[in-house]
Amino acid sequence: MLALRLTRAARPAVQLRRLLVAAASAGTGLLLLSSLGHALAHPEAADAAALRLAWCAAPLAATVYLALAVARTDPGTRPRPGLSAVGLGPARLMAVSALTTALSCSLGSLLALLVFLHLRGDLTGLPFDGAAAGLLAAGLPLPVPAAATLLTVLPVTATAAVAVALRPRDPRPPVRVPRRFGRFGAAGGSAGKETFGAYGRFGTRLPQAPGDGRTATTALLEAEGDPPAPENAPEPPAPDTDADSPAGLPWGVALVTAGLAAQAYAGRSAPVPVLTVLLGWLLTGTGLVLAGPGLTHLCGRLLQAGRPGALRLLAGRGLMAEAARIGRPLGVVCAVASAGCALTALSGGGPAPAFGPLSALGALVVGGATLATLLTAAVEARQYRAGHTAVLLRLGARPALLRGAAALRAAVLPALFGPLVLAIAALSALPLSR
Repeated sequence: MLALRLTRAARPAVQLRRLLVAAASAGTGLLLLSSLGHALAHPEAADAAALRLAWCAAPLAATVYLALAVARTDPGTRPRPGLSAVGLGPARLMAVSALTTALSCSLGSLLALLVFLHLRGDLTGLPFDGAAAGLLAAGLPLPVPAAATLLTVLPVTATAAVAVALRPRDPRPPVRVPRRFGRFGAAGGSAGKETFGAYGRFGTRLPQAPGDGRTATTALLEAEGDPPAPENAPEPPAPDTDADSPAGLPWGVALVTAGLAAQAYAGRSAPVPVLTVLLGWLLTGTGLVLAGPGLTHLCGRLLQAGRPGALRLLAGRGLMAEAARIGRPLGVVCAVASAGCALTALSGGGPAPAFGPLSALGALVVGGATLATLLTAAVEARQYRAGHTAVLLRLGARPALLRGAAALRAAVLPALFGPLVLAIAALSALPLSR
């Protein structure tokens, strides 16, 4: 009931994001049911049916990724002071987020089932003069357990992903105390470094005071009002300004290179090996996803090159701080865009392949879900940046300066990622178009 109340009382922008999840779930569910219909209509072509089902993995992954991004930006399930006192701790809020995701995905799956039954003619007769009868096995009995299993794959996967990603974590990092050894390997030892002759000095081997790491002599001196001066006290480490720099850029470049090499090797064979081409595209897409945060961080550094003013400094620092949050969705969008550009180039260079309505639906689900995930990540970054924006406004920063920095951030990313996507798409399609 709490999940239903939070879902109903959300703002229109939040409801719109949940409706996007439901729409993507409906498209994915319709693709899964269409693969079942093809298997029913062509029982002799089991390999083709398995291939159609395997192609549904891309819309499924894109929809789950969108559901996870929407759950992270849901303001109704964000921890607030005082919620734990009424029983809404981190674990309960995570459960509410998972239930909200399950409701959105289940609504989409139900809508997909209704559309599928309507196109088959099981509800009100065959629509569109029976144009979809051959694709969806109209007239054949539909196996209910198989359809129910396919429709529950997406809600279960999305709910599990949200529960794992939003599980409660301890904000304090674990303190690892190194084990010390005394003389001749005896466990314990003193916390500080012993000087020459300190082992035989009176009081140094006395047992430690209970509850802390001090010796009994040190405790007595402190009790008498004469605490010993600490010698060789360790200085606090200097703050590392690049501690949050993403480290996946070298691995991403290596995977992109390996994927392009695999596609070039596949283009040399007379019968093009499909598995090698798919492996190359998979490596290239994974490399772009891994390199996305590093490239976003690099954009922030390039904005601050030379002698930056306030505008470039704010935009560059903002990109560096948001690199881990918006870089990976941006890499996913680049991977999908490069694959789409490569397919377009291949279809334009030779005989156009037969892209039917199901292929168009799959492309729409993947492209729309990845683009919606990127916009949702931008909304999440704006929510996390709201506190810094309020501080800058209180310090006297002009709102026009903040809007200009946001516009500069939004303009510099396509300037770097756009040519990169076109170059990777051209290199991917070049070996296969010969």
